[in-house]
Amino acid sequence: MREYELTIIVRSDIEEPDLMTLTDRVKALITDQGGEVAKLELWGTRRLAYPIQQVREGQYVFMVTQLPPQALAEVDRGIKLIEDILRHLFVRVDE
Repeated sequence: MREYELTIIVRSDIEEPDLMTLTDRVKALITDQGGEVAKLELWGTRRLAYPIQQVREGQYVFMVTQLPPQALAEVDRGIKLIEDILRHLFVRVDE
């Protein structure tokens, strides 16, 4: 398994319980594909560099995950289907 950093930008109007539910959905996507979440950090609300879907602020969530390389595409597709996520980025951590 490889280690990846996942950064997610969520709509800023999402309340705390709903944000935790959303992060649980993302964690479930990762664990269903045979991966695991090693670390989860909520970075809070920040102003975006440019508007995304007419939204100027977003809540940032950072995760350190371990995934099999073939599962990355499936997790990526699953994250794209969650409407409250504005953007996400997977970065492979060098060994």
